[in-house]
Amino acid sequence: MSALEDPDAPNRGLTARQMAAYRFRRNPLAVIGAFIVATVFLAAMFAPYLAPSPESAGSFVDFRNRHAPPSWDNPMGTDNVGRDILSRVLFGYRVSLGLVVGVLGVAVPFGVLLGLLAGYFGGWTETLIMRFTDIMLALPPLAMALAITAVLSPNLINAMIAITLLWWTWHTRLIYRIVKGQMNEDYVEAARVAGASHSHILFKELLPNCFSAVAVKISLDAGFVILFGAALSFLGLGVQPPTPDLGTMVATGSEYMPEMWWQAVMPGLAILYAILGFNLLGDGLRDMLDVEL
Repeated sequence: MSALEDPDAPNRGLTARQMAAYRFRRNPLAVIGAFIVATVFLAAMFAPYLAPSPESAGSFVDFRNRHAPPSWDNPMGTDNVGRDILSRVLFGYRVSLGLVVGVLGVAVPFGVLLGLLAGYFGGWTETLIMRFTDIMLALPPLAMALAITAVLSPNLINAMIAITLLWWTWHTRLIYRIVKGQMNEDYVEAARVAGASHSHILFKELLPNCFSAVAVKISLDAGFVILFGAALSFLGLGVQPPTPDLGTMVATGSEYMPEMWWQAVMPGLAILYAILGFNLLGDGLRDMLDVEL
């Protein structure tokens, strides 16, 4: 096959990391996803400077400008009390990303640790961990979250707790399957023969081989956590007004559909934009980190 027929021919001498980056750059959807995620993070980080009306993120009201349609002054229109929707969307991204960091920051390490222990030790450790995981997976996620947030007072912290109590199970199941498939590999047997401790095999040998799968899962999970948090807020069990939250904005705006459609549609599109970015990025990372490619 000639170099013209094989697009990877000029990159034969690259390292594995360079080839992975090359594959990522050649995937236009992955690049678009990375761009979307970057814009969401930048919008959240610089919301006070980018927002046309930063005071709209609080209890500010302007009844003379209520229900104003999209315009140059208010690109996404205003809500039922005259607050700029674009400004509230930018600050709402802060809440959504804070939820992602809080949930995955706890659920991922906990789930990965349980998956490592269950896959490596087997026996009663595997039975105890995986059967409990199966029980948690059998519970309807949204119903469980609704029950938890209904018992606790609705706010961002309790929404994080409700989602975290369910999210670790997916990472436990993922890591367990990977570790079980790696237990008979030569590098694990070599570490055992060399007298390596359990902790060394778990965290120095097995865990690094799970990083690519965990990275992809985190990217995909971020979009689902944003959607899950928005669903709780839509039902009134998440972040409470006047704190700007995308799910709450959709719920409030839906009361004025279809005449004032922008009050629900614009925050909904903001949710869709973030979820689309994280999913495209996750697919790109999966292709980039797939060693079989």
